[in-house]
Amino acid sequence: MNYRHIYHAGNFADVLKHAVLARLVTYMQGKDKAFRVLDTHAGIGLYDLSSDEAQKTGEWREGIGRLIETELPADIAPLLAPYIDAVKALNPGGGVRFYPGSPKLARMLFRPQDRLSAMELHPDDYESLHRLFDGDFQSRITRLDGWLALGAHVPPKEKRGIVLVDPPFEAEGEYERLAEGLAKAFRRFAGGTYCLWYPLKKGAPIADFHKALKELDIPKMLCAELSVRSDRETTGLTGSGLIVVNPPYTLKAELEKLLPFLKERLRQDRFASARSFWLTGETQLAS
Repeated sequence: MNYRHIYHAGNFADVLKHAVLARLVTYMQGKDKAFRVLDTHAGIGLYDLSSDEAQKTGEWREGIGRLIETELPADIAPLLAPYIDAVKALNPGGGVRFYPGSPKLARMLFRPQDRLSAMELHPDDYESLHRLFDGDFQSRITRLDGWLALGAHVPPKEKRGIVLVDPPFEAEGEYERLAEGLAKAFRRFAGGTYCLWYPLKKGAPIADFHKALKELDIPKMLCAELSVRSDRETTGLTGSGLIVVNPPYTLKAELEKLLPFLKERLRQDRFASARSFWLTGETQLAS
């Protein structure tokens, strides 16, 4: 329980995760019926990038800092608009001091009928998250191990939803737990849209992780990965990936536009790379 996202808020991994989350929320709103976002590892919800912790690493400067006040290409701007507009709404004076975590971002995009369930285990982070959403009848904040939510909190009563699983990956076996957690949740809520985040770094068991996911026999899983630098000289985070189960039919085409742009805008060396491909379903050939 030592991981604190404040050190990493707004970095390149957050940009990918939150841009895709915003696309998923926007797609769900194509129908009038309510839906729920279930965030299993929610953090504190809102981050002050002027804090000592955020300034210590400065990771946000290489992430949202490269996007917030730059003109976006005409084909990219509409795809990033829900995400970028939410960040700008928190910073009306310009720049980026405040950055929304996943639960805050989703909540900012909601219609009156949409709902949030956010889980956080860390006691201090839970208190911060609870204060942030205090009095908000569209949000339910629970102090809970997020892995347990994949059994106890699905399906949502709305029968429509996005399940975001974004564990800190500070313990051994998190890739295996992610696959096992998806299997458990999918048995209970096969119609849900799941968004699973995972880190890319030297030695990470990505091939084994993807193989384990394929063996779950889930019909449609789309993968997106973005690496901003080489892993040859570091053991730290060099990229991140998302697995989207039951993705919107538009998402693959959107990723084919977004990922090359993000690779070029967020790259930290010449080894930056990005790809999207079907892990199962549609076509399983990498793009």
